[in-house]
Amino acid sequence: MELRHLRYFIAVAEEGSLTLAAEKRLHTSQPSLSRQIRDLEYEVGVQLMSRSVHGIELTAAGRAFLDHARLSLTQAEAAAEAARRAAEPAKQSFTLGFLTGQEMDWLPEAMRILHDELPNMEVTVSSQYSPQLADALTRGKLDVAFMRPEAQTPDLDYRLVTKEPLVVVLPSDHRLAAYDAIDPHDIVEETFVSVSNTAPALRVVINEYLERSNLRIRPDHEVDNLAMAMSLIASTRGVALLPSYAQNFMPWSVISRPIKGNAPTIDLVIGYNKANTSRTLKLFLSRLDELIARVSKKLGDHADGSEGDAR
Repeated sequence: MELRHLRYFIAVAEEGSLTLAAEKRLHTSQPSLSRQIRDLEYEVGVQLMSRSVHGIELTAAGRAFLDHARLSLTQAEAAAEAARRAAEPAKQSFTLGFLTGQEMDWLPEAMRILHDELPNMEVTVSSQYSPQLADALTRGKLDVAFMRPEAQTPDLDYRLVTKEPLVVVLPSDHRLAAYDAIDPHDIVEETFVSVSNTAPALRVVINEYLERSNLRIRPDHEVDNLAMAMSLIASTRGVALLPSYAQNFMPWSVISRPIKGNAPTIDLVIGYNKANTSRTLKLFLSRLDELIARVSKKLGDHADGSEGDAR
C-alpha cells in the first residue's frame, strides 16, 4: 500500500465518482484510477467501494477505512514538513497564524518578543479561518496560531489568551444605536446576521447564548467573514452578535454597543502542536504572560483615550 493509493481512495470517496475524481482531482484516466482502487482493495483484503445508481458508495469497511486514510496522509505530510525543517538547522524560522483580524492587536507585540530573543529569525505570518489554522498546525505548517479552541483536535494544545465579550453590531443610524448598551430582547424582531460554519466555535457561542436567554431568533443571513458581516449589516440594516475585535473592521456606517447584562464571551487561545519540539516555540510560550499583559495594556490605553466612543 502506498500513499498514492490513499490519495486516490479519498478523492473517489469525496467526489462520489471515479470519473470526477480522475478528471477534477487527480488528472489521470478513469481506467487507471479504477485499477489503483482495485489494487488497494486487494491489499486491504475487503471491498471498500461499490457502484450504485447514485455513483460510487463506500461500504461499511470503506467508511471505516476513510478516516484512517485521511489521518495517515495528514501524518505523512507533517512528517515531510518536519524533515524539511530539520534539513535546514542553520536557518531559524517561525510561522505564526492568526484568526483574520486578530493580527492587528497581537502581531506587533508577538514580533517584538521574537525579535528581542532572536533578531535574525525569519518570521512568516498567515491569516485564515480558525478551522484552517487548526489543520495547518496539525500538518506542521504553523508553529503557533491565535485562534479558537477547535473541537476534535487531539494533536493540539491550547493556552488561553483572553475571553472576548460579544457585542451587538448594527448600523450607525439604527434606532438601537441611541442606547449605551442593548438589551438582547430588543433585537428579537430585527434582521439577524449570524455566522456560517466557517466559524464553528463562534456559532456555538451565539446559539447557546440565544437559547440560554430564551431568545427565539433565526438568522436571516449567514456570513463567512467579518468583512461580509459589515457589508450585510449596513445593507440590510440588520444586527449581529460578534466578538469585540470585529470593531477592527467597522466602516463609518456600522457601530457596536455592549450587550446589557451577562454578555457571552468567546475564548481566544494560542494553539500549537503537541509534537512540536521547537525551542523557539518553548521560548514564545514562556513569554506568553508578558505578551498578554502588553496587549491588554495597549488595548486598555486605547479604550481610555477613545473619549466614550462605543466602537
